[in-house]
Amino acid sequence: MALTSAFTSFNLPVKNVEQSKDFFTGLGFEFNPQFSQKDKSESIVIGDNLQVMLISQEFFNTLTQKETVDTDKYAQMTIALAFESREKVDEIVNTAVSLGGKIHEDPEDYGFMYHWGFVDLDGHMWAINYINTDAAQG
Repeated sequence: MALTSAFTSFNLPVKNVEQSKDFFTGLGFEFNPQFSQKDKSESIVIGDNLQVMLISQEFFNTLTQKETVDTDKYAQMTIALAFESREKVDEIVNTAVSLGGKIHEDPEDYGFMYHWGFVDLDGHMWAINYINTDAAQG
């Protein structure tokens, strides 16, 4: 049997937890209060068993001996999410920009997949996708 996780959490360092929470609330995400620590961390609910932890830079630095990535210079990863329609992809990216985010790249249409992306307030890249599973299989 393949190794699988019952629950997955990605930890992202942020400059200001409350500002980041406001940004992602504005996008329509909800937060899990079970993993909230005032001014230290907030947990974005991405799916049933998936969350992204927004962790203050100071607190994040206690979790690792390594230097964190300067997101103005380097990309560490892209968080890719899929939604129900092209229109939803456009709505999310446009809303992110209206809340202070930046466009990551131009929209791309591969026929079976529509892709666009934004950079959040802390320079983390989010790839927002619509995947037409019927077209992808055909």
